[in-house]
Amino acid sequence: MLSGMAEKIILDCDPGHDDAIAMLLAHGNPDIDLLGVTTVMGNQTIEKVTRNALAIARVAGITDVPFARGAHRPLVRQIEVAESIHGESGLDGPVLPEPTIELDARHAVDFIIDTVMSHEPGTVTLVPTGALTNIALAVRKEPRIAERVKQVVLMGGGVNVGNWSATSEFNIVIDPEAAHIVFNERWPLTMVGLDLTHEALATDTVAASIAAVGTGPARFVGELLEFFGETYRDAQGFDHPPVHDPCAVAFVIDPTVMQVVTVPLDVELAGTLTLGMTVADFRAPAPADCTTQVARNLDHAKFWGLVVDALERIGDPQL
Repeated sequence: MLSGMAEKIILDCDPGHDDAIAMLLAHGNPDIDLLGVTTVMGNQTIEKVTRNALAIARVAGITDVPFARGAHRPLVRQIEVAESIHGESGLDGPVLPEPTIELDARHAVDFIIDTVMSHEPGTVTLVPTGALTNIALAVRKEPRIAERVKQVVLMGGGVNVGNWSATSEFNIVIDPEAAHIVFNERWPLTMVGLDLTHEALATDTVAASIAAVGTGPARFVGELLEFFGETYRDAQGFDHPPVHDPCAVAFVIDPTVMQVVTVPLDVELAGTLTLGMTVADFRAPAPADCTTQVARNLDHAKFWGLVVDALERIGDPQL
C-alpha cells in the first residue's frame, strides 16, 4: 500500500515489547490510518497490557486515537502470561510514563464491531498481534463483520515452528479456540508467523540505526530491545531478539516486505503435543476459494527501514 489512500487498521494487541514497536510503526507511518487500538490479555494481564498501551500512546504522542480494553481471559482456557519474556509489567525495561488519555467507554469487542460497521465495506483491516479472543468474540457477536472487513493480518502461529510449545506459538496456543474461529471465517487472512518473524532480528546494526534517530521514542525502543534481547537470549538462545508484531503492520504498509503463499490453514484443538499448532496443508495446490495465506522470507532491510522511518516521523512529541 504505497499509493493513494492510507490503509485503515484496528491494532488489537497485548503490549508487550514488540507490540509497542508495532504501535509506533502504525502511528508513524503515513500509509496507515490507525482507527483504534484494542487490548487483550496475553503477554500480561488485561490490566497491565492496557496500562502499557496507554503509556506507549503517551511516549509516541498518540492523542487522537481511541483505545479500548478487551478480553480479560481466553474463551475456554485458563489465562497464561509470558512473564519470562516480557517481565512482570509486560513491558519491563524502560520507565513508563503515566498515561494521559482515557480509555474508550466501550469494550474492545464492541469498539471493533462499531468501527467496522460504520466504515465502508472492504476498507478496515484488523491487525491482531496477541491472542485472537477479541476478534473471535466480535465475529460471533456480529457475524456481518466477516464479509465487511478488508482482511485480517495477524501475528501468530508458524508453519512447523513453535515457541511456547514444540509445535505452537504463544498467541495461538493461549486461546486456540479463538484462533480456530478466526482462521475458519470467510475473511481473507494472512498469518505472519514465527517462520517469518524469526527473521526480523534486531541486530546491532538495527539497534545503532534506531539509536541514531536520537529522539525520546527511539530511546524507548532501544530500551525495549535491550530488555527483550536479554530475555530472548536467556529463554530461547537468540543472539538478537526477533521483533514479531511490527511484521504484521509492515505487511499492511507494504506487502513486498515479505512473500506470501496461499495455503489452507487450521488450528489444532485436540492434540496432546500439538494443541494450538497452526496446520498448513501443502499437499496440493490451494483450492480457488482458499482465504488463508502465510508469510515467509522477510526483506530485513526494508522492514527495519520502515521502523526507523516511522520513528523519524514521530520525532519528539511533547510529553
